[in-house]
Formats: sequence, C-alpha cells, structure tokens
Amino acid sequence: MNSILLDSANLIADMALQKGRELSFAPLTVVVLDAGGQAKVLKREDNASLLRPEIAMGKAWGVLGMGFGGRELARRAQQMPAFFTALNAMSDGRMVPVAGGVLIKNREGQVIGSVGISGDTSDNDEICAVHGIEAAGLIADTGRND
Repeated sequence: MNSILLDSANLIADMALQKGRELSFAPLTVVVLDAGGQAKVLKREDNASLLRPEIAMGKAWGVLGMGFGGRELARRAQQMPAFFTALNAMSDGRMVPVAGGVLIKNREGQVIGSVGISGDTSDNDEICAVHGIEAAGLIADTGRND
C-alpha cells in the first residue's frame, strides 16, 4: 500500500472526532491527505470555527511536505525561522508547523498520508490524530523524539 485508502481515512477521521468528544475537547476539524497530498477526507464538527479546515490542512500538508511530524516541524521552525519563512512563502502559506500534524505510516514504515486536526490546543489535536491513526491499525509519526 503506497497511499491511504478511503476506508482507512474515514476511520481515522471518525475515531479522531470520537476521541475529541470523549475528552470534551472543542469542536474539531480533521483532514486526511493521501501520500500525494490530495485530500481524502475532511470532516468539520458542528460549531467548529471558520478557519479550522485551512489550519488542519496546513498541519497535514506541512508534515507530508517535509517528511516529519508536527513536533519536529515546530522545533525546526524555532531553530531556523528564516528557512521556514521561505518554506511558507514557497508553499503559498500552506504550512502550519505545530503539533496536530501527524504522518501516517504503514507497518513497513512507508509514509502513506497525513492527518491534520485543528480546534482545540495543538497537543489535544495531536492526541486525537494519533488515536485515529492507531485505531486504523497504522503508525502515527508526530515528530516527538522523547
């Protein structure tokens, strides 16, 4: 499998949203991209604020484009702000380098897509993304190195 399948993408989004409701998080928006950066699923909960789809997309797109999770993106953005300013300009502002953007890997360790979630804190968004990915039997790469 080189790219995430629609059934898996739907399961990830549904399980991520379910986790957010279970933990009483603010209304979430979930975007699942395939390995080529195309949207497979976008789900926006009732009462999610206006820019949540764009933020979730920026989280998912950034991790997929750079090849590492949102936490690593955030670390590098802090260490190399000029480089990330240039990346954001080159990507027409589509990168959001924070937690909540998570790579999706298959059991062989290949990147098959990404998830971006927005609506609560970035840490809480990430909790939901990881839950959804693992519920689908896949591997979540948050960029955490601890």
